[in-house]
Amino acid sequence: MSIDQHFLSKHKYELLLYALVQHLFIGVFLSDMDLYVKIIWPINMILLGIASIGVFIEKGSYKKVIKNILFLLSLVFPISLSFIENSPGFMITVSAVYVLFFLFIFLEIIRFLLKPSYVNTDIISASACGYLLLIEINTFLMQIFFYQNSHSFNGLDTSSLPAVYMDLVYFCSITITSIGFGDITPNSHVTKLITSLFGIIGQFYTVVLVGILISKFTSKSNQ
Repeated sequence: MSIDQHFLSKHKYELLLYALVQHLFIGVFLSDMDLYVKIIWPINMILLGIASIGVFIEKGSYKKVIKNILFLLSLVFPISLSFIENSPGFMITVSAVYVLFFLFIFLEIIRFLLKPSYVNTDIISASACGYLLLIEINTFLMQIFFYQNSHSFNGLDTSSLPAVYMDLVYFCSITITSIGFGDITPNSHVTKLITSLFGIIGQFYTVVLVGILISKFTSKSNQ
């Protein structure tokens, strides 16, 4: 294993956590939406692609191939926006690829959390990654429904692609944390049900995760 691969493997969950945080919340520091689409979005995906390498270093070749294909598609789509006119159909395709990309990583994170019988920084970082990946998955899933039906949500800022994305990140974040301010609300039976399901999954993940961490800590203490 090369030095670069060793570094990515050793710090894989910390790097992935950083990449997810900047991908979800980089809008805090931005006001230029054109800059976001043309430069920041592709850079975000490159960082996520690099950060995800460590998660799959010791996995089977087929997993690496699938992850690389999904990553390349995830990177090509934002770059292509500079050359082609976006449309609802195009954005639905983009969102679907992102759902698959983040879901693939999420499933690998879950497998890791269920295996070790100890608690360390990797477990904590991976747990946080799983939480943020749930937000990523649901954000792009909601984008699919929004671009299918622009009236599927009330309160979204539809002035630009980044504005829709950032509003959905906000909506999914406050849904999974059970805050629910009510300024953005689902407006179709599909988005209402998906939002309800996402809230349940988020609570289930939290409860199960706490149980996993307690069992690992107890196991380590007994040893």
